Amino acid sequence: MKNKEKIGVFICHCGTNIAGKIDIKNLIQKNSGKENLFFFDYPYFCSEPGQTFIKEKINQLNLTRIVIAACSPSLHEKTFQKVAQEAGINPYLISCANIREQCSWVTLDKEKATEKAEKIIFSHINRVIYQEPLFVKEVEIIPRVLIIGGGIAGIEAALQIARSGKEVYLVEKEPSIGGHMAKLDKTFPTLDCASCILTPKMVEVRENKNVKLFTYSEVEEVSGFVGNFKVKIRKKARSVNLLKCTGCGICIEKCPVKVDSEFDMGLSKRKAIYIPFPQAVPQVPVIDRENCLWFTNNKCGVCKKICPFSAIDYNMEDEIVVEKFGAIIVATGFSLFNPETIYQYGYKRFPNIFTSLEIERLLSPTGPTSGEIILKDGKIPQEVAIIHCVGSRDENYQPYCSSICCLYSLKFAYLIKEKTKAKIYNFYIDLRLTRKGGEDFYNRVLEEGIEFIRGKPSQIKMQKDGKLLIECEDTLLGKIRKISVDMVILSTAICPEKSTPFLARILGLSLSQDGFFQEKHPKLAPVSTMVEGIYIAGCCQGPKDIPESVAQAGLAAAEVISLIDRKKIEISPIVAEINEDYCSGCGICIELCPYNALEYNSQKIKAKLTPEKCFGCGICVSACFAGALSLKNYREQEILAQIEGIL
Repeated sequence: MKNKEKIGVFICHCGTNIAGKIDIKNLIQKNSGKENLFFFDYPYFCSEPGQTFIKEKINQLNLTRIVIAACSPSLHEKTFQKVAQEAGINPYLISCANIREQCSWVTLDKEKATEKAEKIIFSHINRVIYQEPLFVKEVEIIPRVLIIGGGIAGIEAALQIARSGKEVYLVEKEPSIGGHMAKLDKTFPTLDCASCILTPKMVEVRENKNVKLFTYSEVEEVSGFVGNFKVKIRKKARSVNLLKCTGCGICIEKCPVKVDSEFDMGLSKRKAIYIPFPQAVPQVPVIDRENCLWFTNNKCGVCKKICPFSAIDYNMEDEIVVEKFGAIIVATGFSLFNPETIYQYGYKRFPNIFTSLEIERLLSPTGPTSGEIILKDGKIPQEVAIIHCVGSRDENYQPYCSSICCLYSLKFAYLIKEKTKAKIYNFYIDLRLTRKGGEDFYNRVLEEGIEFIRGKPSQIKMQKDGKLLIECEDTLLGKIRKISVDMVILSTAICPEKSTPFLARILGLSLSQDGFFQEKHPKLAPVSTMVEGIYIAGCCQGPKDIPESVAQAGLAAAEVISLIDRKKIEISPIVAEINEDYCSGCGICIELCPYNALEYNSQKIKAKLTPEKCFGCGICVSACFAGALSLKNYREQEILAQIEGIL
């Protein structure tokens, strides 16, 4: 096809990165004089003088389209689009030919590199002829933020955003905010009080006028796109009026029902109407309808009878709140590995075998034993074993390192030694103490006389005297050891929170191989996701300690504040299009779209696209049997022309 467009081809030397392998002068001499093609070279086109050079040539020659032969378009495509726009050319009438990463960097043969570069350049010349001018769409951003998860990461993000004057909705599925951190006694490696750090922040959340707190609530549906997310939140019925209740606790005191406390990991009892823990926010009880006598057999009702403020409401129903948000932060935290699946460790089969969070509650002054470390029979243990990597770094369970287990195991060793004077054994594979102060804390533990055994126990047996026998191979001494102890602590793995797959589906987010939310880029965008306007923070992205979670929450908050302050956001015009005449309504594209940009139009029996949610990945286009879908500036005619240019 004869080229009617005036195309400028700008070949960058990139220092010697390209010019060292590609004979640019020979390439230009060979192709100069071709109709409506104008070739230029420069040491660095991405530099300010290089950009000015391109603008001058566009204006001098009245160029209508541009090919930039340089590095990967992921690095500088936006730079050159801006240059074209400033020179009066639509920014989508340029094409970036990658002759660095795909050519000069992958061969030592200069002749072959030059030959390949020429083919790459002409493939883009052929393609740019068919590219069409596109225009960016601006969308107004709703200045309101949704945060899912009320642990330390969610709390920190909420406070940072609220302090900037933005409205925040903080949604937590439990009756109180605080998350796992509220259950901890002390934090490693400084051994400062977890509650002393967390509680003031919880109170600040309650008192900040910019934070709207939704406890005992869950996100059910999410639609829309960056700047305009529509979210359905279910506020579960507490059966207690938040406005009337003063938190006096009379109802809790008189309730006759006792069940296992989730907050104390089943080591103590709570009432059927309860406040999860003393520092809970809000300080309002909730009725457990599964165990309340009124709801199970229509008896009792004592809490309603004695409440002096008429706050008990048995007829309360779930409330549905539908609101729009400009951005969303997911901070749903983690769950702990269930060691019952490792049968040989005897958890729940033998007494005095505890998980890490159970020990946290035993260590806590507000826990079931008021901070005393005791056995099931009330005695103080004399020998304690701590087994590292339970469920972590194990191909049968979780192949990854849970990151924090080594340090929290050392914390347990130090605190239990301090309280009981017991002999402590740490069974480990490797010690990974990379966090600040970790090595110093390890030396501090060693000074206490705590023994470290390099080996993973094969099994735990119950002895006739009631003690627990641990068998393991000591890989340092090269022998099998059998050690009898009174108590075993299982340092369990950090796992994805149970609601993660559901949230990933309704938010359109990807999950990593380990089941955590996948970040956009592990180094350059650690809290961003592939869905613009949705961010992740804390352990929902992967195992991490409190400082890391707080740091990620701060970064996510900064990203959100920056987004909202822009007031409007540009939506890329490179999106899919549907030709309804060809669409059969099979729905394959809807199932495959990773961004939930496609939905089913039941009236037309066709697929329907929301352009604002489309990221131009092209998955739907490649999967469409009918050829009803196409991607702007990546249409079939352009791709075929590009292939022809190579051939």
